[in-house]
Amino acid sequence: MPQTVLLAEDDRAIRNALERALTLEGYQVMAVADGVEALAQAHRNRPDVLVLDVMMPGIDGLQVCRVLRAEGDRTPVLMLTALVETADRIAGLDAGADDYVVKPFDVEEVFARLRALLRRTSPVGAGSAPAAEAPRPLPERFIDAAGIRMDPQARRAWRGVRELELTRTEFELLELLVRNAGIVLDHSTIYDRIWGYDFGPGSKNLAVYVGYLRRKLDEPDAPQLIHTVRGVGYVLRED
Repeated sequence: MPQTVLLAEDDRAIRNALERALTLEGYQVMAVADGVEALAQAHRNRPDVLVLDVMMPGIDGLQVCRVLRAEGDRTPVLMLTALVETADRIAGLDAGADDYVVKPFDVEEVFARLRALLRRTSPVGAGSAPAAEAPRPLPERFIDAAGIRMDPQARRAWRGVRELELTRTEFELLELLVRNAGIVLDHSTIYDRIWGYDFGPGSKNLAVYVGYLRRKLDEPDAPQLIHTVRGVGYVLRED
């Protein structure tokens, strides 16, 4: 069965072009023009992934995402945005989005990000094991490093006794860092293991997610845990 994409974009030209491209790529597309229609369609026919324009009249993409997350709907969300400031990207992540593409975009980048989101939500056994790590033995439950404790099965994480509220991508990024605590992971490795695609040296996607994850991890008078190794990548360690 083809995977379904709910596309919400108020610009008719962009909506029609992206709908055609996604259909040719093999997706079943439900295309709507605003957030009200997007919510109605999401409730009637739950898609495999949502592609939401941030700036739409009435209910915008951020509000659609917030409503779905408040309802407990964890369907992956890819945001389309013309807003390039870090604060705007953080607003999208804070609303519960999993990833974003900045306009004007290359449709191949949209395809790559959708594939990565859908791989992360595929049932276990649907394909080969991800390259991020070898299959874990069933008895393993918790992983610990640098004061971080994670339960990958339940998708829960704590710093000390404080539970962290993380999006899907934030959780997977933190899990990768915890499993490789003390090891400097370069940008291309992280992109490949989290997104399944290296978006190149000009992309700010990883920096945005690291910055947002730091905000959730940091505590007053406590050491910073995620360290930048300039020109290389990131490492989790408790100095």
